[in-house]
Amino acid sequence: MSATVFYERAVALDRAAHQNTKIQIQPDHYAFAHDTNALPIAASEFADAGRHYPIVFVGDEAGNFHVAVLLGLEDKSNLFVTEQGTWRPDTYVPAFARRYPFVLGTTSEADRLAVCIDESYPGINSADGVALFEDGKETGYLTQMMEFLRVFQGEMELTKNMAKRLNELGLLSAKTITISQADGDRYLSGFWVVDEQKFAGIDDARVVELQRSGILRLIELHRASLGNIQRLAMQLDEQRRLKAQQQKDVASSTDAAPADTASAESAA
Repeated sequence: MSATVFYERAVALDRAAHQNTKIQIQPDHYAFAHDTNALPIAASEFADAGRHYPIVFVGDEAGNFHVAVLLGLEDKSNLFVTEQGTWRPDTYVPAFARRYPFVLGTTSEADRLAVCIDESYPGINSADGVALFEDGKETGYLTQMMEFLRVFQGEMELTKNMAKRLNELGLLSAKTITISQADGDRYLSGFWVVDEQKFAGIDDARVVELQRSGILRLIELHRASLGNIQRLAMQLDEQRRLKAQQQKDVASSTDAAPADTASAESAA
């Protein structure tokens, strides 16, 4: 997934051009993520994210892997963003989403990244909200966001290297999971997991390497998080049930309308 997938008009922040720019976080702030069923995460997020989402590896046979959390079991379906554009309460919001509408973007200098902002975000204005610059300098808010982006960028690079090492060790396998739902079984594929048999067969030297590098703990968190797949299936069943009930209620009220109107006319 591209780092700027949600950004319609990402532009580099400029002290002069954005000297009067303010940001006001909107009530439907996470509406931009409503139609995505997965988001990249960093290794530092495994413990928090693993409590709510399945953590999987996404990549190809060429060895290009990144780590993601599954947010839904259907295409363009996020079970954690409501119709009102809010993230479900009491669930971890991945940093990939929390950074929006800010992002690091490339510049003409190969070794330099620029802080960008999505100017299409409705909360960007010059009247209300938190200022980005004051007296030609970054405000505390913007400085904090810049540090967040810098740290996140570094953690994502470390995570990419971790996934690459697991693939080099031959521990990743493509996976298809059977999910039991109210309307029957369905099959989820297109991602990779740490293979239990391959992991059990690695030698002691590799175990020590993984333990010292912290990867062993990440493998444990990844494997434990896969139990959340069935929880997503249950959430999807509940979502479908509620939608079906809403449609039924609408249909019932629509069917009742002509009769009510006729009764009123008769009474008149």
